[in-house]
Amino acid sequence: MATAAARHILVETQQKCEDLKKQIEAGADFAEMARKHSKCPSGRQGGDLGTFGPGQMVKEFDEVVFSAEVGKVQGPVQTQFGYHLVEVTSRTA
Repeated sequence: MATAAARHILVETQQKCEDLKKQIEAGADFAEMARKHSKCPSGRQGGDLGTFGPGQMVKEFDEVVFSAEVGKVQGPVQTQFGYHLVEVTSRTA
């Protein structure tokens, strides 16, 4: 079974998500941005969600994690929790 490891930043608005993505693309540290801005408890660990398999996360999140390029920040990804920036840190087939 495929597995992936990812980290994310969860915020309330699409605009905030886009602003943070621009800052990260300009060189801001993803983990630091997660610690400062993420509404998810994982923010304290720099947004790290650990390793998980397909179906363990909500559908919208799963689709990105199991298809996106590893190491590239994706988003905004909207789920029922809010807007996410997602970075796949590793994936196995």
